[in-house]
Amino acid sequence: MLFQRQKSELIAKDAALPGRDTPISTAETHHVFGTPLSNDVPEDMEEAMFGMGCFWGVERMFWQTPGVHMTLVGYAGGHTPNPTYDEVCSGRTGHNEVVRVIYDPSVVTYDDLLRVFWEGHDPTQGMRQGNDRGTQYRSGIYAYSNAQMQAAKAASEAFAPRLRDAGYGEITTEIVDAPAFYVAEEYHQQYLSKNPRGYCGIGGTGVTCPIGVGA
Repeated sequence: MLFQRQKSELIAKDAALPGRDTPISTAETHHVFGTPLSNDVPEDMEEAMFGMGCFWGVERMFWQTPGVHMTLVGYAGGHTPNPTYDEVCSGRTGHNEVVRVIYDPSVVTYDDLLRVFWEGHDPTQGMRQGNDRGTQYRSGIYAYSNAQMQAAKAASEAFAPRLRDAGYGEITTEIVDAPAFYVAEEYHQQYLSKNPRGYCGIGGTGVTCPIGVGA
């Protein structure tokens, strides 16, 4: 019971694992795009970051979105620097499983990405997503600008009544300024491209988010 409680409650900073000074190793090439896997934001590109449950399925949603230049999976929102997957899964780092998205705003807008976010998972489940339970599966939007923050909050307010009307609870998504992003291990990057029949534990609500549709 203690383990389950720890997994459903965010750990305090002074109780978190110490982590390490250097990043863990990861893939050199994006398995889908065939380009060097890079955290850099090229000129004329923008960045976004989301947590929607297990990052394997979430990353696939975004690499399939036209206008997305790069996707990386990793950890954010906790206390432990450069954590490993096992450390994150222990519930003792405070991190969320996230996908970092680098995109071309002339092709895909931030509102478009928000629609993928809101419609691609259930944002009312707290510290879980489907059968996956733990603080690393929480719903989160991590804003890199005031414009992203305002867009995310506006979308949440617009989507909430539709979810309630469909029988869902209140939105539990954390919407905060983007914290440090720590890249995940090689085998997690583009996992469902490398393992097409692999596990994907996320699913949407079937409710349409009204971003940009005039409702």
